[in-house]
Amino acid sequence: MAPQNPTVLFETTLGNFKLELDAEKAPLSTANFVEYVKTGFYTGTLFHRVIPGFMAQGGGFDVAKRQKPTRAPIQNEAANGLKNVRGTVAMARTSDLHSATAQFFVNLVDNAFLDHRDSSPDGYGYAVFGKVVEGMDTIDKMAAIPTSQNMISEAFPQQTIAVRKASIVG
Repeated sequence: MAPQNPTVLFETTLGNFKLELDAEKAPLSTANFVEYVKTGFYTGTLFHRVIPGFMAQGGGFDVAKRQKPTRAPIQNEAANGLKNVRGTVAMARTSDLHSATAQFFVNLVDNAFLDHRDSSPDGYGYAVFGKVVEGMDTIDKMAAIPTSQNMISEAFPQQTIAVRKASIVG
């Protein structure tokens, strides 16, 4: 029997969106994300990097712009066959291939260059672990907000986009 795909509701200051996670193809990323949701980690975090025509990233900083402490990084599951297409959610990471913790991003467009191509540092890719099933209009609203560079991001929204609550709803 295939594992159940959890559904996560994000309530934000711009509106709500719902993610369906892929527990079968991305079991580590899904379990990691669900644990962060269950502990209330995402409540009070910001979408801190939003680049129109690319992606919207959150999960790392609180509303006071302080980086939140995370659990240990997880193994990168980018080779799972899922693609970085519009509306999918993937784990953010540093240049270290296996450095993903709590930060995630929603693809605003098809971003094939982020897909797994090979095991090299340049080709490894970013692990997709779910998709937006409701509220993509909320994500698109994020991309319409002007951004500026600051200490956190080169594309920090000039209007606060805060997560009021993230919860498992299915």
